[in-house]
Amino acid sequence: MTTPSTAVEAAQALAPLIREHADAIERERCLPEPVLRALTEADLFRLLVPKAFGGAEADPLTVCRVVEAVSKVDGATGWCVMIGNCNAHFAGLLPAEAAREIYTGPEVVVAGAFRPTGVARVVDGGYSVTGRWPLGSGIVHSTWALGACVVQDGDQPRLTASGRPEFRFMFFPKAHTEVVDTWHVAGLRGTGSHDYQVSDLFVPAHRAFWFSEEPVQPGPLYTLPAIAIFAAYIACVSLGIARHAVDAFKELAAVKTPTRSTTVLREKPVAQAQIGEAEGLLRAGRAFLFETIEAAWQAALEGRRLTWEQRGLLWLAATQAAGQASQAVDLMFRAGGASSIYATSPLERCLRDIRTAAQHITVTPTNYEIAGQLFLGADMENTSWAFDSRNDAPPS
Repeated sequence: MTTPSTAVEAAQALAPLIREHADAIERERCLPEPVLRALTEADLFRLLVPKAFGGAEADPLTVCRVVEAVSKVDGATGWCVMIGNCNAHFAGLLPAEAAREIYTGPEVVVAGAFRPTGVARVVDGGYSVTGRWPLGSGIVHSTWALGACVVQDGDQPRLTASGRPEFRFMFFPKAHTEVVDTWHVAGLRGTGSHDYQVSDLFVPAHRAFWFSEEPVQPGPLYTLPAIAIFAAYIACVSLGIARHAVDAFKELAAVKTPTRSTTVLREKPVAQAQIGEAEGLLRAGRAFLFETIEAAWQAALEGRRLTWEQRGLLWLAATQAAGQASQAVDLMFRAGGASSIYATSPLERCLRDIRTAAQHITVTPTNYEIAGQLFLGADMENTSWAFDSRNDAPPS
């Protein structure tokens, strides 16, 4: 079984296999069976599953390094590993009966979407769920799915104590879903992030929860604000893609002689400056992110709930890291000249993949505005970061 101390090595060992299937990942818009089997056998989808259910219960920095290592080889595969682990985190939040039912076993992969586009009507013993959810990364190879829903009692939304609609995540076997082929996109094609839907599906009450509930499993990992730490994992996909782009440019620069030149690209001052700037951007963003994660994890180890500033810094660091990684890829793409534009160039794919990853809401530039509010002393209860304080607001 993979442990936190061996997880990064296990991810790195899969690089040749993932690289071998890179074209198939792009073409088939999903993970080929050999890649999926290898990731599963290495337990790389279960790093955040509690030890009580056979998981590694790894610390956040280990997960970040694993996601980064896989994304360095292929961004779509790294994204699938990241999403699988984000959803594995929920094994510590669900009622134990449901967590044991869903997460026990080495081949478990959970896919799902957080946007509450489903409806869960209260019935005897649970809910009748109808909904369609977009952006179901990993839904093709998953064994279970989750969908965020508005809870309805009869014909009316059920309200929380604060007067807001109640939301719940519903978990159901992937076999009970219909996958709708919608994932025709620019980048991260291999994630297979199709829409999926269910209609009048019964979900027992123990397979539903929301962020407002306290974690069920003990230990510091599950006390961390889920969405904020997920943003950090998402940013690590971009870090890996950017490292791939920098390494690809180094290889290109060693052999390419630009038009109207007698020396290879790496001898050109402009190219040297571009790779220097890219390295600076990438390393600075990574350092800020990892420093912030480490501080949050230390607080959790000491039994402290994260302050508003710590939660806000997680979002800010994730946004900064993802943004600077995108800038680094842009620099490498431009530095490669006409060689970068061909579909056979890794720089072309890195550009498409990182631009797609950057569209995720947890790392969009709007987070800078909220960071500014934080540093200027705003009431953080009224910002979108308040979602991370285990209240009842849905993700936007």
